[in-house]
Amino acid sequence: MRKIALLVGLLGFLTTARAQELNCQVTINSDQLFASQKTDFSYVAQLKGIITEFMNNRRWSNDQFTPAERINCSLNINLVKSLAQGAFEATAQIIVTRPVYGTNYETTVFNYVDRNFNFVYLPSTPVYFRENIFSDDLTSMLAFYANMILAVDYDTFSRRGGNPFVQRAFQIALQAQQGSPNEAWQAGTDQRKRYWLIENMQNQQLTPFRDAMYTYHRQGLDTFGANPVQMRKQTLDLLTNLRTIGQQLPYSVLVNTFFDAKSQELYNILFEGTPAERKRAFELLSFLDPSKTELYRKLVTT
Repeated sequence: MRKIALLVGLLGFLTTARAQELNCQVTINSDQLFASQKTDFSYVAQLKGIITEFMNNRRWSNDQFTPAERINCSLNINLVKSLAQGAFEATAQIIVTRPVYGTNYETTVFNYVDRNFNFVYLPSTPVYFRENIFSDDLTSMLAFYANMILAVDYDTFSRRGGNPFVQRAFQIALQAQQGSPNEAWQAGTDQRKRYWLIENMQNQQLTPFRDAMYTYHRQGLDTFGANPVQMRKQTLDLLTNLRTIGQQLPYSVLVNTFFDAKSQELYNILFEGTPAERKRAFELLSFLDPSKTELYRKLVTT
């Protein structure tokens, strides 16, 4: 079992039943769409069920999961506009969490907002994903993010353990580049686009970041209760390395999503440090994540 050693200690038991990999909670918000267009899209509720089934009932790997091992994640879709029947402009937020050994705490591993989650869906059209052929944007995006969820989760349990899923996500993106009109699959000046997310996961300059995800979670958070001093040192080392990466790739979407997921957690970990550690943490965090400077300022003013 992939995480058996961790989850035996965390949960105290494992069932023998097999389960799919994802436990994905899907929400679809259509308030903005209905308010602006006064249109009755009676099949939006049906879409939620289809997406939930697609994410949770499909096998995305050859690994065996127990129900307790399923990856907790959420997909929050906001329908913004419909230019034609069944054609939606939307945004989507993908959040991935994982348990911390020996606690009841779930840490957020990944928090990303896709601002071009545009797709076509009609109840009469089957939702069918084909592994090696682009069919449509909806199934390609769902499959892409399913593999990204697995990639970032596996990276926290073994060093670059998510590589097989990174490759699958890349192949999905490559096929979509050739068959989809959605510009988020293409390179461009917007460094937070879907294209750059998978580019960053493969970028050799960001390999130290992916390695740090293993160190931070498996060798840090999972042992925090036993050695908080070491965890704070590892966290400061991580931030120092991220500063170097940030100077090389100042607009890395992968690094930005890390702070979207971890800002409060980093503050909580480092707040208990020595005055020197807190001062160093503020300097690094305010440089790396300036939008949350006021949160980090409390490290040196509280």
